[in-house]
Parts: sequence; C-alpha cells; structure tokens
Amino acid sequence: MKKGLIAIILFMFAVPAVFGTIITNTNQSVMYVRLPARNASTLMDAVYYNPAGVMQLENGFHLSIQNQSLWQDKTVINGFPLLNNDTYIGEARAPIFPSLFAVYKKDKLAISFGFGINSGGGSADFATGLPSFEIPISLIPALLTSKGIPTSQYSADITFSGISFFLGFQGNISYAISDAIAVAAGVRYIYALNNYEGSLENIQINPMHPLINPSGGMMSAQQFFTYAGMPAYAADAADREVDVKQTGSGFTPILSLNLKPSDTLNIGIRYEFNTKLELTNDSAVDDTGMFPDGYTFRNDIPAILSFGLEYTVMPKLRLMISLNTFFDKQANWNGAEKLVDSNSYDMGVGFEYDITETFLISAGYLYTNVGVKDAYQGDFSHELDSNTIGLGGRIMMTPKISLDFGGLYTKYTDASRSWQIDDYPLAFQETYQRTSWGFSIGIGFHL
Repeated sequence: MKKGLIAIILFMFAVPAVFGTIITNTNQSVMYVRLPARNASTLMDAVYYNPAGVMQLENGFHLSIQNQSLWQDKTVINGFPLLNNDTYIGEARAPIFPSLFAVYKKDKLAISFGFGINSGGGSADFATGLPSFEIPISLIPALLTSKGIPTSQYSADITFSGISFFLGFQGNISYAISDAIAVAAGVRYIYALNNYEGSLENIQINPMHPLINPSGGMMSAQQFFTYAGMPAYAADAADREVDVKQTGSGFTPILSLNLKPSDTLNIGIRYEFNTKLELTNDSAVDDTGMFPDGYTFRNDIPAILSFGLEYTVMPKLRLMISLNTFFDKQANWNGAEKLVDSNSYDMGVGFEYDITETFLISAGYLYTNVGVKDAYQGDFSHELDSNTIGLGGRIMMTPKISLDFGGLYTKYTDASRSWQIDDYPLAFQETYQRTSWGFSIGIGFHL
C-alpha cells in the first residue's frame, strides 16, 4: 500500500468529531447545547466563542464548570450481495465531555482560560466490525465454488473500537478599546490522542471436500486452505489484530473582535488560524499493515472564521445568529484534503427569553454543511450534512451562582456512494446514516 493511501486511511480513522464538522467539535459549552448560535456570546463561554466579548462581563473573577453527555449512532448499510448481513451499527459514547472557563476582568483588561475537547471526545464501538473487514471473507465461498469445491457459508468474529480525544487548553488576553470596541488575542494548545483496537478472528467456512471436509460442516478456513495446499489463502485467513495509539500536539493562534454599537446589538468576530498537527503511530500490534509503527502523518485542525450577532428585540427577548466557515481545503491532511470539494460551514439561529429575573429559556437551530466528495465517504469515516435543535435554560440560584442546562438532537442527511471491488464484477451501494443527541449541565460562579 502506498504511503499516501495509508495516510488518508489513518486520517479517516482519526477524526470522529462528536458534534461539528469534519474535525472540529463546535459544542464547547452547555450554553451552545441549549442554543447553538454562540459567536456573539458575552457569557462565560465567550472564552471560546468570542474572547473579546468577555469584556462585557462585570469586574471580578468568573468560573464555569460544565459537562456534556453525548451519544451518537452510526449505521452503515452495505449492498454487497455476498454479505451475511447488510447493516452495521456503531455506537459512539461520551458520558464525560467536560469544559471549563475562567475569566478575571479588571476595567479595560481581562485574562481568560478555557479547556475543552476540540475533536473526538468519546469511544466508538462497532461490535460486528465494518463491511470493509467482512467483504473479503464473504468472497471465500464463491472463490472455492469456482474451483469446484461447493461452499455456501462463512462466519467470523469481527470487532473494532476506537477512542479519540483532542484536548484543548486555551488562554486569551482581552482589551476594551472603548465601550463599543474590544479586541482579544489568544492561543490554544492541542494534545491529540487516538487509540484503536480491532480483531478479525475465527474465520469459518463449509467447503464440501471429499477428503478434507466430507460432511460439509463449518471448519476453520485457515486449516482448510493449509490442508488443500493453498498457503497464500491460508495466510490471508489467519487471525488479525490491531492495537495502535496515535499522539501529537499543536498550537492554534486566535484573534477576536467584539463590537457593541448600541445597547441592543452585539457583534462577535473570531478567526482561528490553521493548527499544524502531526500524529505518530505507536503500534503495539498491527497485523493489517494499515498502521505502520512510527509513521507520522498530518492531521491539521483547519482555520475557522466565525461571525455572530446578538440583538435585543425587547427587554426580555434576545435573538442570536452565528455563521462559521471551516477552511478544510487549506488544511494539510496528507492528501485527504483532496477529497474535499468545498469548505464546510454551519449557520445557527436561536433566542433567549427571560421568564423571570432568575429564570430564562432558550432554543436554537443549526444547519451544518460538509463539502466532501463522494470518494471521501466510507465505512471507516463519513461526513454528513446535519440539522440540530437545542433547548434549555438558565437559573440564577443566587445573584452570584448560575445553573445552565440543555439538550440537543442532531439528524444527519443520509449519504450513499457506489463501490466496485476486485474479484466481483458488479457495483454495489453503501449508505451512511447517523443520529446524535446529548444533555449538558454547568454551574457558574461570579465573584
């Protein structure tokens, strides 16, 4: 396998963002969960979404500790006619998805810190493997039958699971030029960790062979090929295992501008530079050749340009609008960026309404478009357009302690692509489906 192709496969294994676009998790706060349009935020999550906006906070120290619990189901439906089953379901789980924001503000200057999981953030488990693992096995009965050895069944024990965390540690310095204009500069340190484990074991077939298997019962495929004098096929049918860890780190420079031209309008603009990120394989076991030990490949986090607007429609009602553009085509993914047709983007809108002085409710909608080509899509990794709805609220438990809570649900647009493989003459379809949902809670202290 050529190194370029290996790099693309490694990249596809390394990008299971929980909510967001190809790599970036945009769900960085409980406020986002309840209202996914935060780019003009002047609350605690402005540390991430609008660093210059923290200048709208009161003087003093502010701290917010939050957690999200996230679930995602990934379904792959494969139309290859020789498979025992056509549906493969992967479960991604992130019961602990923490974030933390801290701000100290004094008059025209503020220093802030944020922590979050910028990509990945959970575990994914395909209990029955993936079609690309099983299709080569499903070809064995047809292969043997073509050689005059009637064979109609196969079975195998296939598993694949992965864990991915891109931890982000962010620091900002914000300054108020005037009451209407504030600026900020910051940097985020990213530590990336992926871990993948998988196995393909106990391949069984039922060849009707008068000497080796006269009863036509299920037997080890490796044993049969060995007894039949087919050593190359016997080697292909051997058990295989993968246990690989990938690590790397990088820095993201961040610039931010907040404009407040009136008491009713606030505008946030943020630019995150491309994060140069190299991941290196530490392969304890790799019987597939897909994860060469010590191999280093680029897995950049693309630059982001964000715009947000918050408008006070009436004293108790605020409207929020956000737009993010992710510069995927300019990132370096060791060639995988060539499978991107256009940069990803998302658009969000939402509102907050004060029921009382101490209790507000919010809701929002987010549309995400990922501009990947059909050639990008596969059972290892696929990216889908999506629609997200968030709901929640905030309770001021005391004048200095706030409690935020929310939930969101994401429905992805199905995508399909056509495949054709060696040793089989007809093309077949593969379809990708996904749903995500999550709940979040956070507590804030304002001293």
